[in-house]
Amino acid sequence: MTTTDPLETFTLLPISLDPTSKSLSSPLLHLTTALSSLSSLQRALLSSPSQTPPPPSSTNPKRSAQISKMRDQGNTSLRKSPTAPQEAIQLYTYGLEMALTRPPWEPVQLVREECALLYGNRAQAYMAAQMWAEAAADAQCSVECKRQGNGKAWWRRGKALVEMGRWRDAVNWVDEGLETLEGGEKGEGGKEREELVQLRKEIERYLDEEKRREGR
Repeated sequence: MTTTDPLETFTLLPISLDPTSKSLSSPLLHLTTALSSLSSLQRALLSSPSQTPPPPSSTNPKRSAQISKMRDQGNTSLRKSPTAPQEAIQLYTYGLEMALTRPPWEPVQLVREECALLYGNRAQAYMAAQMWAEAAADAQCSVECKRQGNGKAWWRRGKALVEMGRWRDAVNWVDEGLETLEGGEKGEGGKEREELVQLRKEIERYLDEEKRREGR
């Protein structure tokens, strides 16, 4: 019986190198994502002074300052113009773009913390604009970045689902949030959990009324 050793098999893939940008590309869809990540890493390395990855704990303080600045300016804009949140949305978006494009050797936890705040803030701005679907999506992204100690994001998605009339999705989401935040009875965590409890009661009242209407 003849077997083929995969280590001895050579497959020529259609990959090309741009002579100007030095980026890799391929017409094969399944290679596009991998090559895009590889090209991004190459550009990040080339932009580094030594063209080598720094230690894992290394972060760019200028980028961190810019991200914080975008978030603070967005918060200020939203407070000044709560009925016209477009500027705040744009500022939070700029901050997210900077956070999500950090070089891959920078701490992942730092990126998650930054994105949890920015997605949560942008969700609030979308709610001010009554863009409920966008608010729900951003609040969920915030929770995915940080589940514990993020009661505001849990509440914002629950409230957005309520505003869209997705009551049963809302109650499932709020119940998951309450379970996640269990134990946060003191300080800010306790306050955020109480807001979720109140939202849960609002949903219960609506669902009870719906049952009564259906029973007539």
